[in-house]
Amino acid sequence: MIDCLFCKIARKKKREDIVYEDSDFIAFRDAHPQAPVHLLIIPKEHLGIVECDVERKHAVCRKIFGVARKIAETAGIGGAYKLLVNAGYSASEGPDHLHVHLIGGWGSPTEVRHA
Repeated sequence: MIDCLFCKIARKKKREDIVYEDSDFIAFRDAHPQAPVHLLIIPKEHLGIVECDVERKHAVCRKIFGVARKIAETAGIGGAYKLLVNAGYSASEGPDHLHVHLIGGWGSPTEVRHA
């Protein structure tokens, strides 16, 4: 059994500010936010970012995009957000547990200026 930090959070062994949960995923506020809205979305089942189970990873990734959209809409940033996945320790990945950063909340899409 894997016992990484995110597995503990998914099992609720470590308290976090949980903002979303369903049968497969849990989302919580990032401890070091880089934006007004900065959440981490993790599968409850441990899935390392560099694991070889490509089919399982693809299935989880397909679902996580829908979860991110649902959370973004609930947070009021449905039209303007970023999804970020870090792969590897040198890329600031943190725990080797697949996770997606949902980042946004800088303003409404009409406030965004294009160069």
